[in-house]
Amino acid sequence: MASKEILLIVDVFSNEKDIDKDVVFQAIESALESATVSRYEFPINARVTINRVTGAYETLRRWQVVEESDEFQGGIEFPTTQISLQAAQIDEPDIEVGDFVEDEIESVEFGRISAQAAKQVIIHKVREAERKKVADAYMDRVGELVTGVIKRIEKGSVYIDLGGNADAFIPREHMIPRETVRVGDRIRGYLKEVRTEVRGPQLFVSRTAPEFVLALFRLEVPEVGEGMIDVLGAARDPGSRAKVAVRSNDLRIDPVGACVGMRGSRVQTISNELNGERIDVILWNENEAQFVINSMAPAEIESIVVDEDKHTMDVAVSADSLSQAIGRGGQNVRLATELTGWELNVRDADQVNKDTQEELGKLVQLFVEQLNVDQDIATVLVEVGFNSVEEIAYVPSSEMLEIDGFDEELVETLRSRAKDILLINAITSEEKIETAEPAEDILAMEGMTDELAHELASKGIITMEDLAEQAVDDLLEFSGMNEEIAAKLIMKAREPWFAIDNGEVE
Repeated sequence: MASKEILLIVDVFSNEKDIDKDVVFQAIESALESATVSRYEFPINARVTINRVTGAYETLRRWQVVEESDEFQGGIEFPTTQISLQAAQIDEPDIEVGDFVEDEIESVEFGRISAQAAKQVIIHKVREAERKKVADAYMDRVGELVTGVIKRIEKGSVYIDLGGNADAFIPREHMIPRETVRVGDRIRGYLKEVRTEVRGPQLFVSRTAPEFVLALFRLEVPEVGEGMIDVLGAARDPGSRAKVAVRSNDLRIDPVGACVGMRGSRVQTISNELNGERIDVILWNENEAQFVINSMAPAEIESIVVDEDKHTMDVAVSADSLSQAIGRGGQNVRLATELTGWELNVRDADQVNKDTQEELGKLVQLFVEQLNVDQDIATVLVEVGFNSVEEIAYVPSSEMLEIDGFDEELVETLRSRAKDILLINAITSEEKIETAEPAEDILAMEGMTDELAHELASKGIITMEDLAEQAVDDLLEFSGMNEEIAAKLIMKAREPWFAIDNGEVE
């Protein structure tokens, strides 16, 4: 009777919950094992095996094989659940430590209590199996759109039913600000992550991720879905504004027009999904300066200065367009920065021109004074791109001869004067260093002598801060110096740094 009852329970749970029968069999075995252990006044290990065809089951008591130890009476710590290797090998010579010795014992009856215990275990196993099934089903769908019905809302976070026993969670910070949703509404989101923890949400969805916008364009714009247009990136201020960069793989297709749609129909559909978020569709360009100009739309850019080393661009716009270029709260330039990957500095074009003219004027005056040339020649040098005396001294003569009105005599004169002024500057700098006096702080240092301080000053190491920036090898050239002394002096000079790090010095 018990065998038939077990088979019946397995069939019912397996069919109702759509899980493998073996999972239910394992749950019943676990429940019977617990019931068997509870019959004894002392701890034991038990194992129950159920025949998957007949439902018949047997119960085995188990002892784990361990090494004997002199620390415990009888050689083992837990006599009711362990057996020594020597004793186990009497009947099974090949047995090893860690294996189990098993003897059949009387099985508990699969009655009401066992069935109730089995039910609890089965429910737990079923939940685990269902969670694993959901995780397996959605693991490959990370990065896709999912749609479900809102089940409940807790403190701004939303739980949605995706169907098929799959629930998803949208944290409050991933909901679009000021978006009104209610239980029962259908909602769409971007599947951001699948977790396999035993408890808590598994499927994490976002409505604020930039990828959500990209996925919506793939859904709403057939040309994007078919690969004729690439959506290369997006920057968002969720619920307010977004910028999306697009590129056409077919010269016959206008990517911006295709994404916007007839009278803005396509982009409007996406905007409605995003609670009215305004979307700027930007034409991508391989020329990064042009891409920045496109991304700053609708503001019109008058000039751009690119700094490759700092990865920044100074963007000049007219005074009338300045507020538009920056946007409310800096939104436009912030989104353009995020989309292009360049740090953008927006400036008034009039002020930029004024500053540029002042800088060029100073440079012209510098050339007039240092090269002893008239204003016209200095202006020509600045206009063709010379920014320093060093450039004039070392640029090839052939390049300077290409300047209109410059002959060989003038070029050689300019180069000679430039080299002379560089030499004079170098000598002056060297003299300043050689006659430099050490600062009070370095003279007062522990371990510093007056002779060493003056020798350091002659090489430009005048203050404790100068000394702190040196390496041990840099000091070995000085008199009486070795690695140990150099290291101590440098660490002493660096003590104020560590004091600042620890909050001891303001």
